[in-house]
Amino acid sequence: MSAANAAGRNAVITRLATPPAYAPEVESNWDQPPWRGVPELVLDRHMGTKPAHFPRTSAKLGWDAEALYVIFRVEDHFVRAVARKHQDSVCTDSCVEFFFCPGMDISRGYFNLELNCGGTALFHFQVVPRQNQIPLAAEHMARLSINRSLPQIVEPEIQEPVTWFVECRVPFGVLGPYREIARPKPGDTWRGNLYKCADNTSHPHWLTWSPIERPRPDFHVPDQFGMLTFG
Repeated sequence: MSAANAAGRNAVITRLATPPAYAPEVESNWDQPPWRGVPELVLDRHMGTKPAHFPRTSAKLGWDAEALYVIFRVEDHFVRAVARKHQDSVCTDSCVEFFFCPGMDISRGYFNLELNCGGTALFHFQVVPRQNQIPLAAEHMARLSINRSLPQIVEPEIQEPVTWFVECRVPFGVLGPYREIARPKPGDTWRGNLYKCADNTSHPHWLTWSPIERPRPDFHVPDQFGMLTFG
């Protein structure tokens, strides 16, 4: 194990007693059951030069028998979202990301789920980073449930301070067509990392939860993912 990998962070994916609500009128479940009391993971590392704008970004991870859940809270400025449909390049907007490998064997591939502040998603599977990326099919994307607190399109850029939320439910069933997985049970460990970026805003930045040792920003580094254990 490399020194960088050994220094990776560990976290628990909390078993949720009930699923969060996903509906247009739900602005955020962050402080509501079942997320209330779930530990937050703070994205306090950065890639590249430390940015002048370093939005405080936190995430929570949860699961139940049917799905994986992630929710982000971002205290931000300079917020922008122009991607209009799923599988557009949302990383150039104000965006949060959850990369994960189902299990410990990163050689079998990983998923990258990317959500801009307007709730538009990119969701790919790949075995070799940035090669032969497989977008999840439209019928699988349709099974995601997403909440977001901002409009889908945010243009022009919001210049003043704003706190925004986005969350997603990922049924385990949408993962199986791309990589064979075993439904997790308490004590199982997956590999993963959490990110924040904003490539085409006025104040770009690349933030991470578990550290990545690279000279330039690059989130596709599965050998440096942290450890995520199902509680």
